[in-house]
This record gives sequence, structure tokens and C-alpha cells, in this order.
Amino acid sequence: MADGQLVDKNILKTLVPPNALNAENFQELSGKAFVEEAPPGKIIFKSGDVDRKTIYLLEGEVVLSDEAGHSVVVRGGSDAAKHPLANAQPRKQTARTKTPCKLTRFDSDLLDILLTWDQLSGIEVNEIVVGEGDEDADCDWMTRILQSQAFLQVPPANIQAMFMRMQELPVRAGEVVIRQGDEGDFYYIIKHGRAKVTRASKTGAELTLATLKDGDAFGEEALLSEAKRNATIVMETEGILMRLSKENFNALLKEPMLNWLSLDEAKERVAKGARLLDVRLESEHSNNGIAGSINIPLFMLRLKTEALDPNVPYIVYCDTGRRSSAAAFLLGERGFETYVLQGGLMEQMPGSA
Repeated sequence: MADGQLVDKNILKTLVPPNALNAENFQELSGKAFVEEAPPGKIIFKSGDVDRKTIYLLEGEVVLSDEAGHSVVVRGGSDAAKHPLANAQPRKQTARTKTPCKLTRFDSDLLDILLTWDQLSGIEVNEIVVGEGDEDADCDWMTRILQSQAFLQVPPANIQAMFMRMQELPVRAGEVVIRQGDEGDFYYIIKHGRAKVTRASKTGAELTLATLKDGDAFGEEALLSEAKRNATIVMETEGILMRLSKENFNALLKEPMLNWLSLDEAKERVAKGARLLDVRLESEHSNNGIAGSINIPLFMLRLKTEALDPNVPYIVYCDTGRRSSAAAFLLGERGFETYVLQGGLMEQMPGSA
């Protein structure tokens, strides 16, 4: 049980990957980082457990042992202790304290959501390829959507259903459509009008990130990552938006664009030429990345897309599948053939911890 004392933030900043969070998300996590004290001989978790917890050793020594009888000692303050203890799910090892220990644990989904939100903190915009030749204002936005890479993988019936289920939303100049920090509820396409994308900096200043126009889509990233909005969208002119609810976005667009693979299926595709792409942080990848995989953190993906071969299928993975599903969707929008490792490393990789 937590004893009520919070982990010293200087210690928390040495842990991977919490040390990579921005100030706002780090503050959120630090408020949930309680110290747990454990006597010698206490079992922290057993092989086979599924607890969805990410546990760090702060002080003392813990013995990790597997069913084959192999064991290793992790010491607080060591490089190994900067990473979570045997983080695969179900647990592949049993953790038992060797000396009096201090630990802290987080809900794995909370940590992953904070990391995903943090790494998706760039522009929350998918710029659609412009179609040439159609000057009809009423049809132009639909033409641009249909010609974009984003919808090549979506079944025609789903696209038809999407257009049928979209709601038309008149908007005024100066109206805030999406506010940074709000929950994600709709996916938007600009039918007519112009909007700007802004984000509040750490100092409170408002930064203008992009300008959107007819046919541009926005708002998908909060829906993909189950996180809060990471930017504010304000109309610069009056106009008309088309919006699709989160439920319809997930059913009609998200799921058709995400192809899930088991570990065995992923291995088969790698044998046929697919590449493994780890979208976690470099520190996470170096700790337990799959051998032969390449590493592009999610927050760098937009900048590094040109480094990827459009003729090669990519199998994207992270710890849980949350960051990798967001990455696969973004790559799919850009025309890449992508797959997602079901459940991520925590479920699929024996001995990954």
C-alpha cells in the first residue's frame, strides 16, 4: 500500500519514460507517484499476473526469477532500475524483495495515455491533398477527401456512410471549434471557410501553428489516442464544417485503417520483407526493443516520414498498442501499408522485460 508520501520529483525525473514527459504531463503523473515500502521477502508480483501496473524500484534490491530458474538482482539507483520492473503482461517473471525496498507504481494505461498525448502534441491537423480541376465549391471538399491518401484503405461503403452521418455545422468568425485540453468528441472537415490552429506555450503565450482551409480535416488525434485536445482551432472567417462523432469515426474510419497482427503473424510478415517500427522513446527502445526494429518516436513521426520506404510494409509497435495505433493511422493517411502489433510488447513479447 502507498504510505502517502510522494516520490521526490528529482528521482522521478530519472525514470524512463516518465522523464520524457512535458512539464504539464509530468506534473500530472508526479501527483500519483506514491512511495511504497516493502520488507524483505515480499512478493511484488508473480509470473502470470496481469495487473496493468508499471512498477519502479527506488531503493533496495529485488530478485526477478522466471519459471526456468533463472534470476537477476535489480538494485535501486542502477541503470536497470531506471526502467520498469519486468514490464511484460502477463508477467514473465516473479519479483521478490531481497532487502527492505521502496517502490512506486503507476496505472500502465494512465502512463501510456500521458505519453501518447505528450508525443502527439504537435499540430492536430491532417492536411488533405488538394484535387485539381473541380471548381464547384459544394463538391470541392468531398473531392479532396476522396482523392486523399487517408481514404484509400477505407471501404467505399464506409465512406458513403461517413458522408451520410456527418452533421453540417455553421460557424462564425472567431468561434472556437476545438479548445486545447478538452475531451475529443468529433472529427471535422472544413466544407467552407478558414481556421487557424493555435497552442498555448508553457509561458501562456498563444502560438499559431497552421492555417486550415476548404477540405482540410482536423481533430482525429485526440480520438485516436483517447487523450485530450492538444491544440485550439478558431475560425478566422464564417463557414461550414462537417463533423463526424467519435463513435462513427472509430467504426467507419479508425478500425478499417488499422490492421492488427499477433506476434506470430508479425514474424511471418517480417520474414516476407516487412519492417518493425518501434514508436516509443529512444530510451524505451534501447531497453527492450525488438531486435532488428527501427525506432522513430511517435512525436517525431511527421518529421521522419521521408526516411521510411513507401514500398515496404511497416509493423508498428509500442508497449500497449495505443501509441502504435495512432502512429499507424497517421502513416496510413500518408499512403503507407501499416500493421499494429496487437496488445503491444506488454502482451506479446515473452522475455521482453
